Amino acid sequence: MNIQEQIKEYIASQPEPKCNELQELHQLILEIMPECKLWFLDGKNSEGKTVSNPSIGYGFYTMKYADGSTREFYQIGLSANTSGISVYVLGFEDKTYLTNTYGENIGKANVTGYCVKFKKLKDINTDILAAAIRDGVSNTNKL
Repeated sequence: MNIQEQIKEYIASQPEPKCNELQELHQLILEIMPECKLWFLDGKNSEGKTVSNPSIGYGFYTMKYADGSTREFYQIGLSANTSGISVYVLGFEDKTYLTNTYGENIGKANVTGYCVKFKKLKDINTDILAAAIRDGVSNTNKL
């Protein structure tokens, strides 16, 4: 099964209304990043044990760690969780940037160093989320 099929299956496996909301967000991210590399992480480690929620990834950048090592990863992530949906905006070195820049205006969401978590899509301002995604992509493209 290719990545696009895995993504389609993952979104379809979610209960309503989360399924439709994930599809809507998937389309929004693809509009922002039309030519991006797609990723699908099933949330399992090398032993097949579940260690995280599955996630869809968009884009590509090289993460740099303090010890000098690097890792290739996606720029934007999308994942369903037990309480709603998480959108990961990666690449900001300042872990307060996302919260300080978008947290106040995004709506009913928990905004942390790289994650925007919310219960339902109607709870947030998708224009503000789109701005945060564009900002994150622009930032990681500079790295």
